Amino acid sequence: MTIRLVPGDALMIIDVQNDFLLGGNLEIRGADVIMTLLNRYIARFQILHLPVIATRDWHPPDHCSFIDQGGLWPPHCVAGSIGAAFHAHLTLPADAHIVSKATARETEAYSAFAGSGLFELLQSLHICRIFAGGIATEYCVHNTVIDALQLGYSVVILQDAIQALNRQPNDGRQAVQDMIEHGAQPAHFCELAA
Repeated sequence: MTIRLVPGDALMIIDVQNDFLLGGNLEIRGADVIMTLLNRYIARFQILHLPVIATRDWHPPDHCSFIDQGGLWPPHCVAGSIGAAFHAHLTLPADAHIVSKATARETEAYSAFAGSGLFELLQSLHICRIFAGGIATEYCVHNTVIDALQLGYSVVILQDAIQALNRQPNDGRQAVQDMIEHGAQPAHFCELAA
């Protein structure tokens, strides 16, 4: 099935930050391999003058999600750190919209909509459909996609440009299935019309 990109579409790159990639504090195995495809999606959206949005974890040093604070994760993506920076090989355009999440010490936020101003940004850009890629499939991608669907957006999951943490072997696959069951459409780069 061919998907034609039209005004009202936006590309959302979720949390492609150093701490989630090779050598990072919360490395997600295999995440580096999606970089090439994410850059191809970015180039396609840029050619058509469609917005690119990049979300990021932007934690305070004592964020509640960190093990030292009773959370699940090692310290990662601390605001302003190298680990929180977007990966150098991600070719974000100069006019990309950056959305920071989980910025308050006491609040976990897997969804990019949680207290970030993302909804207001999408409204201001007149976005109707979101193309979502990034990491991690079963956490931030899943929660962002589900929230987007609940807010009335159409969502296309870029299945060739997401990567799961897979604490349990099928976590990523189950998250994709759940997003589809909630109304998201799966797609691959080859299905986007030129």
